[in-house]
Amino acid sequence: MEQDFVTTTDTGKGPFVIMPEALLDHWQGHRKLTRKMIEAFPEDKFFNYSIGGMRPFAELVMEMTRLAALGMHGVSTGDWTTREDLRRYTEAATASKAEILALWDEVTELINRLWPTIKAGDFQRVDLAFGLYELPVYSIILYWIDNEVHHRGQAYVYLRSLEIEPPPFWERW
Repeated sequence: MEQDFVTTTDTGKGPFVIMPEALLDHWQGHRKLTRKMIEAFPEDKFFNYSIGGMRPFAELVMEMTRLAALGMHGVSTGDWTTREDLRRYTEAATASKAEILALWDEVTELINRLWPTIKAGDFQRVDLAFGLYELPVYSIILYWIDNEVHHRGQAYVYLRSLEIEPPPFWERW
């Protein structure tokens, strides 16, 4: 039986599990599905519908937007302060659903633009994200993805309680 082997260069930082481009594709797949969830949500429920004290989906979307935009700036530059040009990502969700979708798309493009500036070794770099969380960059990014999946799960519950069929969770592409 013939085996295929992948050769890598030992950087001294441990095994390499996923290529940066694959991680970006994985994250962007989640973002595409979350965008479908935003689209599926009725405008009149997007900003105020809640179950059991959970936040409305619009607030969750703005949290995901904030983490992605400010976080990508932090990861790509090492500067985790909120600059004036990034401040709009920290504002409350008071816009229309269409405006939030436009902001979502803008952040998607920001991620795509900043991702190539992250050097391979930077994923192992330990940062103090948002002045609070001292973690390797890869772990910070994985947290953003986990957070998005968690909040999207809340939106699935909301949509089903409104008797709206949500997009299938596996349709990330």
